[in-house]
Amino acid sequence: LAKYPEIKTLMGPDPRLKWIVSGMVFVQFVACYLVKDLSWKWIFFWAYAFGGCINHSLTLAIHDISHNVAFGNKQTKWNRWFAVFANLPVGVPYSASFKKYHIDHHRYLGGDSLDVDIPTNFEGWFFCTPLRKLLWLFLQPLFYSLRPLYVNPKAITQMEIFNAFVQFSVDLIIYYLWGLKPIIYLIAGTILCMGLHPISGHFIAEHYMFLKGYETYSYYGPLNWLTFNVGYHMEHHDFPSIPGSRLPMVKKIAAEYYDNLPHHQSWVRVLWDFVFDDTIGPYSRVKRLYKLAKEN
Repeated sequence: LAKYPEIKTLMGPDPRLKWIVSGMVFVQFVACYLVKDLSWKWIFFWAYAFGGCINHSLTLAIHDISHNVAFGNKQTKWNRWFAVFANLPVGVPYSASFKKYHIDHHRYLGGDSLDVDIPTNFEGWFFCTPLRKLLWLFLQPLFYSLRPLYVNPKAITQMEIFNAFVQFSVDLIIYYLWGLKPIIYLIAGTILCMGLHPISGHFIAEHYMFLKGYETYSYYGPLNWLTFNVGYHMEHHDFPSIPGSRLPMVKKIAAEYYDNLPHHQSWVRVLWDFVFDDTIGPYSRVKRLYKLAKEN
């Protein structure tokens, strides 16, 4: 920032984000109507090939919104409510709990018992062969949702209750209007596309230590178009208040700080290497101890 103060101008809300997200939510509701009479095989096909891609993208929009970039830091409640709206096609309540834990990921990156992004000792011990690592990738949504409850359980907040109430109410309305198949389409898409799917390569690419000494990596490939530039991960951790849409400008302005850092070329290649490289697995994370000040 001292060398490139213009980076500060990139901070602040992205006025386009709310319209892009609203359009994606609308598309998924239209899809719910269109799939209501399809056979089950086509429900799962379209969930994996289309709907799940949108839902995974929406979870990354929720990630952006958790940093208050939809309406700005002065409108935090609007950001929280809008995240609940973005959550609707995901099928299960997610946004409020994500916000609660994601702040710890930035504040205590790699923190033992603090950063719930770190796999547990059991995961590292058991999922150590190619077949087991493949299974682990498939089950990623399960581990990401249950791990916080084991590693760092926190009290349920009012926003989480509101998130669940709104989510299940909309699920019931969809079920009442169009039956069970649209609900399965939404939830199956979320589970499948956050598991073994090319977009899910970002989960592994971001912080798994493919090169010793480097714990955070960026990816500058085309899938950033679908993921709100979450691939610009070094840039994001340096400047979490900058919307994903502007992160490429950070790299452009301060190229000397990023161009020579190791980065990924392909999320599919990341998944392949993770499964078949014996030196990489759930243990391939930097884990550190933080001494927290005791509360009086």
